Order: sequence, then C-alpha cells, then structure tokens
Amino acid sequence: MKKVILLLAFVTFLTKINAQTNSSSRYQSGYYKPSTNTYVQPHMKTSTNSTNSDNYSTSGNTNPYTSSQGSRAQDYSPAASNYGSGQTIQTGSKGGQYYINSNGNKTYVPKRN
Repeated sequence: MKKVILLLAFVTFLTKINAQTNSSSRYQSGYYKPSTNTYVQPHMKTSTNSTNSDNYSTSGNTNPYTSSQGSRAQDYSPAASNYGSGQTIQTGSKGGQYYINSNGNKTYVPKRN
C-alpha cells in the first residue's frame, strides 16, 4: 500500500513539473455566443500563442485564478488524434485546426502533425 501511495505521489509530482502554463494572461470581457445561445462570463485567459500546451484549459495545467484543472488534450498528443474523427481537418490562417460541425460552425481541435 505504501508503494502505491508513493508511486501516485511521484506521478503527480512529475505531472506538475512537466505542466507549465503561459505566464502571459489577459482579461476576456463577457460576450454572447450565438452558436450555443449562451453568455460567457468575463474571465482571465492565457495570451494567444502557437500552442495549447501552456493554456489553463490543457490537461496537466491549473488555472491560477480559479484553481481548476485543465482537461483538454495537448497539441500533437495521442488524445488529440481522436478529435474530429471522420471529419476533414482544416487549418486556419493563424494555424488553428478545425472541422465544420453538423451546425455549420467551426469546431477547433488540438493540432495534429
């Protein structure tokens, strides 16, 4: 039992070491999202860059403002290859990858090689 607990503690420690969030953040004003007919509350988010591996919402990272754990797959990770299965993945002008969902809207996915 002690070995299991020590192993879990070690794995958690390694996860925390490897996970690193973007040190540059910005305030996002609240906005209405017509595709889901919902209002998104104002919040802090990481500044835009070329990867999602350092975003608050990415698995292994923690949002310092809310203490919530990220759950999205990292770019180029094995989990990312399952997103958009059966869809044609397109790359936007700024490098983001997406497919067109059944509602005709863009659904962004982690980057694939």
